[in-house]
Parts: sequence; C-alpha cells; structure tokens
Amino acid sequence: MAWTLRYDLGTLVLEGADPEALPEGFTWDTRIGCARAAGHRYAKVVEACRASGVELVDEAKAYNRLTDLRHLSTRTAREYQTEAVAAWRAARWRGIVVLPTGSGKSFVAESCIALAQRSTLVVVPTLDLLSQWYGNLHAAFGCEIGALGGGQHDIRDITVTTYDSAWMHMDRLGNRFGLVVFDEVHHLPAPMYLRAAESMIAPLRLGLTATLERPDGRHEDLFPLVGPVVSRVEIPDLAGDFLAPYRVEVVRVTLSAHEEAEYAELRGIYRQFVSMKQIKMSAPDGWTRFVIEASRSKEGRAAFKAFHAAKAIAHGGERKIEMVRQLLAEEAGRRAIVFTNDNATAMRMSRELLVPCITHRTDVKERRWILDAFSRGDVMCVTTSRVLNEGVDLPAAEVAIIVSGTSTVREAVQRLGRILRPSADKQAVLYELIAEGTTEAAASERRREHDAYR
Repeated sequence: MAWTLRYDLGTLVLEGADPEALPEGFTWDTRIGCARAAGHRYAKVVEACRASGVELVDEAKAYNRLTDLRHLSTRTAREYQTEAVAAWRAARWRGIVVLPTGSGKSFVAESCIALAQRSTLVVVPTLDLLSQWYGNLHAAFGCEIGALGGGQHDIRDITVTTYDSAWMHMDRLGNRFGLVVFDEVHHLPAPMYLRAAESMIAPLRLGLTATLERPDGRHEDLFPLVGPVVSRVEIPDLAGDFLAPYRVEVVRVTLSAHEEAEYAELRGIYRQFVSMKQIKMSAPDGWTRFVIEASRSKEGRAAFKAFHAAKAIAHGGERKIEMVRQLLAEEAGRRAIVFTNDNATAMRMSRELLVPCITHRTDVKERRWILDAFSRGDVMCVTTSRVLNEGVDLPAAEVAIIVSGTSTVREAVQRLGRILRPSADKQAVLYELIAEGTTEAAASERRREHDAYR
C-alpha cells in the first residue's frame, strides 16, 4: 500500500502507514487517524521509503529544482572555501561551516546554493543583513531575489528572511524550500527559532558562523537540525593572508581615587547581600537567584543597585575616557570603533569625544548616514554598545577600542572580526581597556580563552 505525505502547518502528515510500525519521529495522531511528525523529518521518511521499497506519494514538497541557476561571480574560491563546500557536500548536504568574519562565509553559501540547485531560504538575524544578502545574492545569480521581513513579503525561489519572520511564517512556508542557509547560526538555538527550523522540510541545510559555541551550551541543539561541523577555520589560520594582520594590546587603567573608594563600597554592599543569601553567582542559576532575592527586600534592591553602579564605574571610569582620547590621538588618520557594554557608556563616550554613536535606538536613516560617512572617511570614529558586534560590513575599520564588554569569547571574537577585513597595507589593532582592581580582570581572562586573543 502506498503512503501519502502531506505538509500541514509545520508538520508532516503520513497517510497509509501502519500505526504499529511508524517511521522514526512519527507518532499517531488520533484526531485525524494518521501519523504526524515535525517538518524536518521529511528527508528521513523519504529515505526510509526508498530503502524499504514503499511507494510514496509526495504531496509535501513544494520547492523547485533550479536547473538554470548559475553562479555569476568572477571571484576565485580560496582553498579553505573550496574545502568547506566539499566537506558540506560530503556530509550529505548538511552541516555547519565555521569561518572568521571577513573570510567569505557568504561566498561559501553562494557556492552551496549553486551546487544544490534547489529553492533556497537564507535566514539572517537582522534587517541590515537581510539587505546585504539580498544585494549579494542578486549580484551572484542575476535573478529576482525574494524578501520576507521588514514589511516585505515577496517569496521567490531564492528568498532572504530574518529569524523573527521565519518563526512567524514557516508553518505556512516551510515546504517551499529545499535548501535553508542559517547565517549567524549561533542565534538559532533560541526556542522559537528552533521551532521554525523544525517546521521546515528542507533536506539540505547549511549553517554559517564565526562563533559557534554558546555559553549556555545550546549550540549542541544545532546538530540534529542543521548537521555537524563540517569545516572550521579560525582567525589565526588566516591572519596576514586572507585577513588583515593584527595585534591585540591590553591597556590597564587605574580608577581615580574617588572612583576606587566608591567602587569598593558598592561591591561591599553587593557581596554582603550575596553572602547573606548564600548565593553562588558562578552557578548556572546564580544570577536568577540574585535577581529574585533582590526583588524581595529593601536590602536586596540596594544590593542590585550597587551591583550595577559598581559595574558602571568599571566600564566607563574617567581614566578610561582619558585613555580612549590618547589612543585615538596615537591612531589619528585611522578609522576606529569604540565598543562599550551598554548604551549609557556609549552615549557618554560619544559626548566626551564628540563623535557619532550607534545604538539599537538609532534611527535607520541616521545609522545608514553614520556608517556611509565612516566608510568614506568623513567620520573617523564611532562609538557603539553591542549592535555592531555582528552583521555589519565595515571593511574600512582598522582600530577597535574595547572600553567594556561581557566576558564571553563570542563577543570578543565578533568585535575583533570588525577590523579584520583585508585591504592594502592594513595593520589592524584591538585595544582592550581593563580597569585594574575590578572584576574586569577576570572577564578579560575568560575572553582570552580564544586563540585569536592570545
């Protein structure tokens, strides 16, 4: 007896199967008297039918073979790019490619799309990246490119969308694509994004990232849905050849006398409360417990306020501002990005240095003007918090000054990647400012766990 496979709101419905011998991943849905599974099980059930000789009427697949698709790029693939594409193909057209920022991840994706010749969905984290991919894919293939997100709903054989839009629409569009490319795939483990990936039937899957590992360990969730890591190249492997040569300098800054005294007092208030409540902040639930306990009393709220006030002193003290001025003077004539951990510090640096600031609140037109002026050289310095960590192409940037940030290796590598786009005679430099006598020293040590920072 033939089986019939249909796509239904992000799931697969299988008619004709024996309830006692269902394919892997399928369960019996008593509401409709048929087997049902998540959309991503599509390839497995098709393979199972072929292996067992069961006839399958496939009504689920709604994507096309793009036999006329041609990659129009005149660029010559670099050896590591060719190896990445070959490894992905050898892994049955599934897997994750880890390459540094500026090393040509999008070119690898274009090559995979050209090889696959299937309707393709490219999923990106931001509207800026949607726009970049849209233009790059149009140039690469010379065909109309679809866009889903930012007010656009134009679905074509090659379409770019955001993770948010994919989550909202994949229950209806998840059978329209045979290949899905997850750019900055480390974003995918967010629960709602994973649901979007589960609802897609695409048998071919490619993940791209410069920073795969997540502090919460949830990058492990990617492997069943995207595939294993098939190729990995790190910054030190390419620096000086395919990335700009660079150096990393740690600049230690002392707090002023009054900042040091205030910092010690604030940390004392915070530590006393944590000790009293027996909260181990290094534990997985340490921060959550602290927030809960802090909300329950006047002392707790004072401790919470003290924690953030002390952090603000370490992240944006007076001596740090003086040091940023000094470094910018030493690097005069070179375009620089000043990174901070929060918007307040970024805005303060902007006011003190009289340079533009970009945060998540910056108007789209203003943001575009600042970035274009930076690229032209009309603006030589920009301050920002975290919004330029990834997803923005800034080949002109030569200097990064890390005033403050998180302790994660991912953020450290992302920020370094902003200045590594190669150009003639470029020598990139990253300055990491550390407030001595504060928790920043330990955070810096954790950031330097990556080879690129050593």
